[in-house]
Amino acid sequence: MPQVRPTHLDLASILAEPNPSVDLRLHAYEVSTSNFLRAVTNYANRAVAEITKHRNAQEADKKRLAEKTVAVKAETNQCKVKEIELLAVIEREREEVREAETSITALKRQLASIRETCQSVDAEIEQYRALTANLRREKDRERQTLEMHAAQTGPELNACETRLRCHIEGIEKDRLLIRFTHIDKIDIDRQFSFVLDVASRSNQVITTTPPLPNLPILLNELNETKDIFRFIKLMRSAFVQLVE
Repeated sequence: MPQVRPTHLDLASILAEPNPSVDLRLHAYEVSTSNFLRAVTNYANRAVAEITKHRNAQEADKKRLAEKTVAVKAETNQCKVKEIELLAVIEREREEVREAETSITALKRQLASIRETCQSVDAEIEQYRALTANLRREKDRERQTLEMHAAQTGPELNACETRLRCHIEGIEKDRLLIRFTHIDKIDIDRQFSFVLDVASRSNQVITTTPPLPNLPILLNELNETKDIFRFIKLMRSAFVQLVE
């Protein structure tokens, strides 16, 4: 914009003129003013544009920051949810660990109890083994004794059976069946029998065929004398008397 320089006025010469006048140069002033206003307007427009640009940039930044804030909050919330879930998982794992430790402790106690029981059972087994060995030795001694008695009483038994016309046999454990013949002269094959139980100290007659009225007396004598061969002879005599 061209600069308007002030003009030096000669006031005396102007007043000396018939029609004094001063050239105000309004056109130049108007041009200068117009240029100034245009410059001011351009500056204002540039300033407004710059301000608008900055404002838009700030708005964009604010929007971006707001979106980022929302995203960060959402991510933070997700992290908090995951943290809560992880805490719950950790708590469950701790509870499982506590339960496992409790179970292990209980199993250890059970194992200790089982070991004590096994030791006790082993001790009992050893006792039973010792007892079994003792019983086996006693049974062997008893068997040897019985075999010795059988060897000694075998001839006596055969003589008794031949003389008394009887047959002696074991029918059950500790029971003897004694059968007689040649008692009834009419029917010599008729059998007279009784079953003798020798399981206890007090011998018992389980049954007789036929029944004998004086059986209790004979049985009392047997329990007093413990002489089975004499008792067999007395039973034969009782059957003979019963028939006669």
